[in-house]
Amino acid sequence: MDHNRVIIFDTTLRDGEQSPGASMNLDEKVRIALTLEDMGVDVIEAGFPIASVGDFEAVRSVAQVVTRSRIAGLARAVKGDIERCAEAVRPAALSRIHTFISTSPLHMKFKLQMEPDAVLAAIHDSVTLARNLVEDVEWSAEDGSRTEHDFLCRAVETAIAAGARTINIPDTVGYAVPEEYAALIAMLLNRVPNADQAIFSVHCHNDLGLAVANSLAAVNAGARQIECTINGLGERAGNAAMEEIVMALRTRADVLPYTCGVRTEHITRASRLVSAVTGFVVQPNKAIVGANAFAHESGIHQDGVLKNAATYEIMTPESVGLNRSNLVMGKHSGRHAFRDKLKQLGYDLGDNAVNDAFKRFKDLADKKKEVFDEDIVALVDDEVIRRNDHIRFVSLEVIAGSRGPQKATLELEIDGVVQVTTATGDGPVDATFNAIKALYPHQVRLQLYQVHAVTAGTDAQAEVTVRLEEDGRTVIGQGADTDTLVASARAYVTALNKMLLKREKTAPDALSA
Repeated sequence: MDHNRVIIFDTTLRDGEQSPGASMNLDEKVRIALTLEDMGVDVIEAGFPIASVGDFEAVRSVAQVVTRSRIAGLARAVKGDIERCAEAVRPAALSRIHTFISTSPLHMKFKLQMEPDAVLAAIHDSVTLARNLVEDVEWSAEDGSRTEHDFLCRAVETAIAAGARTINIPDTVGYAVPEEYAALIAMLLNRVPNADQAIFSVHCHNDLGLAVANSLAAVNAGARQIECTINGLGERAGNAAMEEIVMALRTRADVLPYTCGVRTEHITRASRLVSAVTGFVVQPNKAIVGANAFAHESGIHQDGVLKNAATYEIMTPESVGLNRSNLVMGKHSGRHAFRDKLKQLGYDLGDNAVNDAFKRFKDLADKKKEVFDEDIVALVDDEVIRRNDHIRFVSLEVIAGSRGPQKATLELEIDGVVQVTTATGDGPVDATFNAIKALYPHQVRLQLYQVHAVTAGTDAQAEVTVRLEEDGRTVIGQGADTDTLVASARAYVTALNKMLLKREKTAPDALSA
């Protein structure tokens, strides 16, 4: 075993999906899981099987198709959770049950309403049961960073003795700072008698913006598994961002002499996929995967980069899969060239999906002089991830202007039946959304409407983000088109489809870990 090898545990499909509005359907989860496998991720936490039938089926489906990464499911320290989790991950070539319970005084008193001795007994019983069902068991101390040291040592020792071979110490509420968190990991490794029998893991939230720093500090202190998500997706302020962690390890090997198995050239593709599936736009100045991560506008910076890229770039765009292609596609580009372009961009689509995407590409090429990589990514993701939607956009015609009233005639396909209506509103976007409500009556509240251009120019595709809320549930949808109003309709319909999916999910309490 390489003692400097860091295991990358991705929880985008579980903790990432808990981010408000980030629901994914089964096909989307499988696509992301296969992308993570291609990246070389060691462990994929595919979901929380007890949460719903949909979650169970998603974990089981991922377990059936992924062969190289280990598939983990989450379970509380409850018999039913653990047995359901074992059933879900059973088809996996490599499986894991990840079980957890709170250990901090605050959580034990107010959340669990359990005495410390009862918590220790629950740790022993849950890990023992899990170990009897699968070979690989991970145990987590929820709110570990705020747990009393003596009790945490006892809890960790109990979990290892019961058969856990990975021990996770989460900073569940993002409270820790690097020096403190590293000291916590070092303390456990020094004080727990059987600590050498397990790999110590860290799971950091980003409430203070320290998730990545805390994770790397913990590795320096002896942790050898990092739990993270693509784009830092997750509850509240999110989780430690996988792309930042692996590029820090690669770029600063002089002070972080550790390796991991992630193929960094897949990072950009994975980031774009997760953004498209969840509707969570990556901020332009986001490290590694933001649109401006490798952009240089300052004259001094541009001059330096032209002379030697290393003057202002500590890593190359190509190292994260951002290939600056000079091959611009257009309306004369053929199907073969388009398929090759898709492969360059990391897409491996079936013939039907390629045909659908090619048709949209030709439509786009008729509207734009030049079709850039970003345009193709936007249109393919917009098409592919919505293939099985309950409601599908067909067409839109809008009458707008200063005189009013603004009017929208909309066609939607609902459960295979095309329906059309005309509605008015306070502006063309409002009229379009009113038309959607007329065709598919619903009571949701629009929380966010946001537009940005995919590329430069007046003929650029608009990418619209919509957030809807209903009974405390929030969903986010995205749509792309050269017509901002069409993109708006696509985004709203996508969000509405996700709300329908969200209604089916009834997760139990205490998902955090």
